[in-house]
Amino acid sequence: MSVVLIGFAVLLILILVIRMPIAFAMGIVGFFGFAILQGLSFDNVLSFRWTASLTLASSRVIETVQDYNLSVIPLFILMGNFVTRSGLSQELYNASYAFLGHRKGGLAMSTVLACGGFSAICGSSLATSATMAKVAMPPMRKFGYADSLATASIAAGGTLGILIPPSVILVIYGLLTQSSIRELFAAGFIPGVLGIFLYMCAVRYVVWRNPAAGPAGERMNFKERIIALKNIWGVLVLFTIVMGGIYLGVFTPTEAAGVGASGALIIGLARRSLSFSEIFETLVDTTRTSAMLFCVVIGAFIFSDFITRAGLPDALLSFVTSLELSPMLVIMVILMIYIVLGMVFESLSMLLLTVPVFYPLVSSLGFDLVWFGIVVVVVTEISLITPPVGMNVFVLSAVLKDVKAGTIFKGVTPFWCVDIIRLLIIVFIVPVSMFLPNFLYD
Repeated sequence: MSVVLIGFAVLLILILVIRMPIAFAMGIVGFFGFAILQGLSFDNVLSFRWTASLTLASSRVIETVQDYNLSVIPLFILMGNFVTRSGLSQELYNASYAFLGHRKGGLAMSTVLACGGFSAICGSSLATSATMAKVAMPPMRKFGYADSLATASIAAGGTLGILIPPSVILVIYGLLTQSSIRELFAAGFIPGVLGIFLYMCAVRYVVWRNPAAGPAGERMNFKERIIALKNIWGVLVLFTIVMGGIYLGVFTPTEAAGVGASGALIIGLARRSLSFSEIFETLVDTTRTSAMLFCVVIGAFIFSDFITRAGLPDALLSFVTSLELSPMLVIMVILMIYIVLGMVFESLSMLLLTVPVFYPLVSSLGFDLVWFGIVVVVVTEISLITPPVGMNVFVLSAVLKDVKAGTIFKGVTPFWCVDIIRLLIIVFIVPVSMFLPNFLYD
């Protein structure tokens, strides 16, 4: 057990102090930790046979890159990149604005709704935030919106990208816990829609407190609204085919990702918004992102093997059992740990560090791992907009160089407050996340 604690300490030093990429930090700690558990003596390092650790690392690399199920990651990333370059984000925003823009705070609510729609076909929070910043910020400034509300609606809306399916982070969670990816996608839909609704309520609260923060925009007539809806046919068709195919069992998630990537390419070509050079750049970006994620997954698997071999999950279960705590109280303690970690780690790092430790405990307490996955992702969403490490906030600050990070953090406070409300709803009202999986697959 002491080896595991030392390993975690070394891992935190590598990540937080030395700033080593988490993929390499987890792989190194897992590799040497496993070696020590196999009998490595610090006094005789050179004579030690590294067979066990080398076998572990090599097998994890080979198994990961050859795993058919993992091909869903680059395919969904490719679909999101094609959608981003096709300019569909602008039309999503226009359609949302047509129905909501004339209300107080309507442009901010339109931004949240457009972020939700874009998330449904993009799957990345950071990409959603960066894209919608370019689309939604100019009209909100034109109508005199406060920078705090405008940027907060983009940052908070962007967090929906890791929950509303298809979500890469849900795929990674499913791989780490051997959970059904299609059930995770089904479970994430209603909490994602609930998030959109609560974020819009947060916008209404802000403009109720300060009407000048979100003035009403121009009202569009019925004809203009219909035209705006017609322009988002590509998004609706793509989402319906991909997610409908998964939910109805027509496609596996991997097959649906391939169909989605092909569909996004066809839509981009049909709109004449993708040149050959842009297609090449999209493929390069997808390859780079996928390689990074594969390295992270491999490092996480090696680290997970180390802590499992060291007996940390069993020791944690024994410790919790000895305290005689109720299962729900254990979940609340885990959530508090996530909220604290979210102030220091970005979302993917936090997920990879904690899920291998907590999911055996959660499963042994009788909780559904699909439900726990949605809970974990919602907590991770909160970390994306909370200081001092709110990744969405810093992405916006980089894109909008004239807006300080402090202004954005001030504006997102009502949004992460409603996120806490949503988290409690999902924790205590299980059917909110489990209704669709139970309805579709039981």
